[in-house]
Amino acid sequence: MPRKQIIIIIIAWIVEISLTYWVATMFSVRFIEVMFFTGIAFTLGTFYFSSSGGAMSRLYTSQVSAQTGIIHERERFKVKLGPVFIASLIFFLIGLVFFILLVTGIIPPQKV
Repeated sequence: MPRKQIIIIIIAWIVEISLTYWVATMFSVRFIEVMFFTGIAFTLGTFYFSSSGGAMSRLYTSQVSAQTGIIHERERFKVKLGPVFIASLIFFLIGLVFFILLVTGIIPPQKV
């Protein structure tokens, strides 16, 4: 893996960890309790914005065709799995492991 991609992955992790920490402090919960849910949000958001030719693209193409009468060529669905998506996916999987450990009781609940 090129050095540039590793740097992008590290920067993405820093941003994800910072936002997760901020959400955890705002709701007064532990970091690992929120990590799974923010991991889902980061992964789905990255997937949505790194893909092209999906449902929204077809909707806009249909609207333009209806307004102008010009039929456009449909764009095929493509996903670019870049380093930000990989970082988000790894963050999500780590959060999933912690979430399972919390739900099963292996990691005890937070004492007040």
